[in-house]
Formats: sequence, C-alpha cells, structure tokens
Amino acid sequence: MKITVNGQEKVFESSLSLENLIENLSQNKDHVIAELNGNIIKSSKWLSTAISDGDAIELVTFVGGG
Repeated sequence: MKITVNGQEKVFESSLSLENLIENLSQNKDHVIAELNGNIIKSSKWLSTAISDGDAIELVTFVGGG
C-alpha cells in the first residue's frame, strides 16, 4: 500500500488504521492533528479510520515554546 504522509511517499505491506500509522511513525498522539485526504479526523475516530492505497495524510504536531 502506497500513501503520502506530509508530502513523502511511504509504503506499507498491510492495511493500517490512522492510529496505527501515527504510532508507527512514533508521533506523540496527544500533540497531533491528523488530516486524511483534506479532512481533519478527530482523535476519537483514529482507530476506526482505515487508510487506503493512495491516501494523503498530513500530520501536524504542536510544539511548545516561548
């Protein structure tokens, strides 16, 4: 399965949920906003949101600072 994550093509051998992808990429789930094919997905829906071949995902991570 080929998908695009933050503009970079990635290949996975099996299907994934959005939550599995975020965990696989070692993202801190508490500080991530996820967009799938232009639609923001609430974190409560990540586990039930399947990623399909050709999907485009944007993961935005919030960083604190001053």
